[in-house]
Amino acid sequence: MSIWQAIILAIVEGLTEFLPVSSTGHMVIASSLMGISAFEFTKMFTVSIQFGAILSVVVLYWKRFITSFDFYKKLMVAVIPALAIGFRLKDLVYSMLERIEIVAISLLLGGILLIYIDRLFHDRVNPVTTPSYKNAFVIGLFQCIAMIPGVSRSASSIIGGLTQGMTRKSAAEFSFFMAVPTMLAATVYSVIKDLLHLEISDVLTFNLPKIKMGFASITAQEWQVLLVGNVVAFIVALAAIKFFVDFLTKYGFKLFGYYRILLGLVILILLSMGVDLQLI
Repeated sequence: MSIWQAIILAIVEGLTEFLPVSSTGHMVIASSLMGISAFEFTKMFTVSIQFGAILSVVVLYWKRFITSFDFYKKLMVAVIPALAIGFRLKDLVYSMLERIEIVAISLLLGGILLIYIDRLFHDRVNPVTTPSYKNAFVIGLFQCIAMIPGVSRSASSIIGGLTQGMTRKSAAEFSFFMAVPTMLAATVYSVIKDLLHLEISDVLTFNLPKIKMGFASITAQEWQVLLVGNVVAFIVALAAIKFFVDFLTKYGFKLFGYYRILLGLVILILLSMGVDLQLI
């Protein structure tokens, strides 16, 4: 992967991570169109680049992260399902990243759902702005659906928040907050396993010889690609979050739904025509 390819993927990540359009799906598509090989580093990059994006949440909402310990406890409750299920299904999730038809179908079905979401959840009486522990756990279960490439972590968790009586804005913001521990855990795990080629036990027991060997196996170009990618994703995500909150509050989900349907149909049509969009 070249620096320019990393920058393009980082822009895609920053723009789509917090929008209900599936950042993973878009990065799989972008990787396919650029002919980026599905090496271990490529798969790890598509996960670890999310670290830059989640830093934008901490910067924009830093006051919320220093309010109370109760805030962190609810976040932990919300991410428990994703951490538990994600660890068990990690190999299946990785294998699906190479199936662009799964991405297309997920985009299409998710788009249809988003068109009707505003109709399903409207005219709220006494809406929830701060979720309870039960609300947080249910939202966390919804987030697990996003393990299917193309579903969108943002969309699934926001819909989960809406089912718990939250407003669109409060559901979106809680989705941002959930992204921090969820994607941080995914990034750390991916770096340890796929970049450093270490076992979790090596890190927990501070096995210094193996850790040194892991870091020594990383090329200077790979470090450069990771650094540039995360910086670009951070900058782009800052603008994307501000845009999304304002847009969602005013206009809802419908336009995102139409976009997902259009993109999903285009991909399915290209695949039916024999166009090779698979990761090579």
